[in-house]
Amino acid sequence: MDIGIIQDLAVGAHPGGADVWSDQDLSVPGVTVGAPPDEFNQLGQDWGSQPWHPERLAARRYQPLADLIAAASRSGGALRMDHVMGLCRLWWVPPGMTAAQGTYVRYDHVATVGVLAREAARAGVLAIGEDLGTVAPWIRDYLAAHGILGTSMLWFERRDDGTPLPPGDWRRNSLAAVGTHDMPPAAAFLTGEHVALRAELGVLARSAEAERAEADAALAAWRAALIREGLLAPGEHHGIAEQVAALYGYLARTPSILIGVSLPDMVGQRRPQNVPGTMQEYPNWRIPLADGEGKPVFLEDLATHAGVRAIVDAVSAPPVS
Repeated sequence: MDIGIIQDLAVGAHPGGADVWSDQDLSVPGVTVGAPPDEFNQLGQDWGSQPWHPERLAARRYQPLADLIAAASRSGGALRMDHVMGLCRLWWVPPGMTAAQGTYVRYDHVATVGVLAREAARAGVLAIGEDLGTVAPWIRDYLAAHGILGTSMLWFERRDDGTPLPPGDWRRNSLAAVGTHDMPPAAAFLTGEHVALRAELGVLARSAEAERAEADAALAAWRAALIREGLLAPGEHHGIAEQVAALYGYLARTPSILIGVSLPDMVGQRRPQNVPGTMQEYPNWRIPLADGEGKPVFLEDLATHAGVRAIVDAVSAPPVS
């Protein structure tokens, strides 16, 4: 592979873990990190990790951050930094408060982004930032100016009027993907199952009917965009697998220099791996790989799986002239 393994750096560590225990002066006890309410996670998110104290981090000349990035970059060709906006500001949730009652605490982004860019250059790795969710526009501009790629997720790439962003208008310096590990698989979006699941788990801030109506409108807009691009034939019934492959074909027409392909999307899985905003309510990170009918898919099955081949072909298609 030209790049090699893309390592992943989480936004924080569990308060009871070795990272926090071994450097207790650096973290802020009792406070947890998350994200404010957004269009998909309507009650906000509390990830349970403990933030670093911005003044104590500065007093140590950001060496803990440099050490962390260097260690995470050691065995790969690229580093994906989860919630990269945390280099600029983090959503702190005080003890006893809900995720929606948190507040932003700022960090010296000149120093933190500089450390990321410096350590990535020293290690010879590509830096990729997950800049999804609530993002101030200047943050993306600042990261891009320092050579840090962004992340473009299909469902959120829309114009000001809410319609799908044409593939030619996507960012070049980004990792393009249909979804992420924090979003339902494409098949769940296309069937609307993600609305029913979030309603059942109680993580919607409005009625399931209103959420479903908006989801249906968004899907209609995306299907129309796929038809305009010639990725779906007009006036026909399209199966779920065909639509998923078309979504990946859409990614292939963007100028983004990297494309992320989801294994659950390849095999037609419908259950999400993670539902942000839940802890005991859903078995996060414990969902086995399965097809659209819930049957397990094994490593040995992948080489001959029709869905895998269809998406590989979709992202490998030559550019449209």
